[in-house]
Amino acid sequence: MIYIGADHAGFELKETLKDFFRLQTIEFEDVGQKTMEPGDDFPIITHKLVEKVLSGGEKSLGILLCGTGTGVCIAANKHKGIRAGIGYNLAAAETMRSEDDANILCLAGRVLQPDFARAIVRKFLDTKFSGEERRVRRLKQIEECESHS
Repeated sequence: MIYIGADHAGFELKETLKDFFRLQTIEFEDVGQKTMEPGDDFPIITHKLVEKVLSGGEKSLGILLCGTGTGVCIAANKHKGIRAGIGYNLAAAETMRSEDDANILCLAGRVLQPDFARAIVRKFLDTKFSGEERRVRRLKQIEECESHS
């Protein structure tokens, strides 16, 4: 399952991505605002999405949008078990999945053009974790850091 959420700065691009999901018959759930809410706060939306991703099992992924992607990325990574990255281009989307087993893609709603955002999302969704020994070892090191905070 794909979970998607955005604050006001990412709302328009989120709606565009939902249309893309429908056309591609990708199952998704919008955990954000259903209408544009200029005063909403990204940490609340981020927390709702993170809870869904964490309770949804290994195949659950999230897509968060705010103005630059940075705020939602910081907020998401405060949660144990979340590995969020900013999808600023195709290579970033691919490597965050293949090398870091990222489970949340963060996007810049005020920066990305819809076609480019769709390509980034497609790359993120189509890429699998490599499972290489060194990648697994590094993920375990990250988990150790989480247990000390």
